[in-house]
Amino acid sequence: MLGRRDRGGGAVPPGTRHHEVVSSPATPRAVFRVSPLMVLFALFLSVCAIPVAFGGPYLWLIYLVPLAVIAWTLRTRTVVDADGLRVRRLVGGRRVPWDSVGGLRVDRRDGVHAVLTEGGEVALPAVHTRDLHQLAVASGGRVPDPAAE
Repeated sequence: MLGRRDRGGGAVPPGTRHHEVVSSPATPRAVFRVSPLMVLFALFLSVCAIPVAFGGPYLWLIYLVPLAVIAWTLRTRTVVDADGLRVRRLVGGRRVPWDSVGGLRVDRRDGVHAVLTEGGEVALPAVHTRDLHQLAVASGGRVPDPAAE
C-alpha cells in the first residue's frame, strides 16, 4: 500500500493516524487533528435525524448538530513547531510561544494540557498521551520526551 502525500510533499506512512508530521532537519513540525471519522459519524447522525426532522415545525433545525460536528472536526487542531504551540478551535484560536510553556499536564481522560509559566493552562485538542513522543520531537527538545526516560 502506498503512503499518501502530506502538504510538504513527503510520503506519509500508511499507518499514520489522524495527525501528520511534517518535518525537515531544520524545522520539525507536527499537526494533531481530530479523527476524520467524525465526519462519517456526523453524516450517519444526519441520516438518523430524518424521522425527527420531518416530525414537526422547526425540527429541521436538528440538522445543525451534524453540521456543527463536521465544522468542529475540520477546524480543531494543534500545531507544534519550533516557534511554539498553535491551538485552533471551532471559534478562535491561540498561539503560545515556547517561552510561555512551563510544562505539560495529562488529565484523567488522556488529554494533554500546556501549563503556562504565568499560571494558566491551555488544552491541546487532538493531542493524547500516545502523541507525547511526536510532540517532544516537534518541539525541538523544549518538551522532554517521556519515551526516552
